[in-house]
Amino acid sequence: MIIRKEQPQDHAAIARITADAFAGVDHSDGTEPAIISALRDAGALALSLVAVDDDGRIAGHAAFSPVTIDGREGGWFGLGPVAVRPDRQRAGIGGALIRAGLEELRRQGAGCCVVLGEPAYYRRFGFERDEALYYDGAPAAYFMRIAFVDPAPEGRVEYHPGFGAS
Repeated sequence: MIIRKEQPQDHAAIARITADAFAGVDHSDGTEPAIISALRDAGALALSLVAVDDDGRIAGHAAFSPVTIDGREGGWFGLGPVAVRPDRQRAGIGGALIRAGLEELRRQGAGCCVVLGEPAYYRRFGFERDEALYYDGAPAAYFMRIAFVDPAPEGRVEYHPGFGAS
């Protein structure tokens, strides 16, 4: 498996994998493919990685987009959506995509990355709860960050408007 940046010919596969991965998931409203498309169309898909199997098929995707904190931009990013083809789930593909993305953000000098997700899963990548950084309307325990700078940013996080896509 190789991990690389998305290419234009990957867009349909990314949308299909994302739709399939989130189908029937309780916390999903089914808009994840539209979110990725809206971020891409707005030029706000800061980092879009795909995992490609040995057979050349895309097995997974991870999106990173800019977020603001207290209305300010500052090299801060949000992770998500992350999706893995259902027949390839639980094989470490999502984790590999997340690790590669976080490493690339660090290399680019990002200040932090936030995620809204399952704490037991995302803690393994270094994400942690920080009460000084919050996202309105989300259960506090599920909103976490990984800081690449010290001090870590504080304030109210807002995702790109593309997250309202449907």
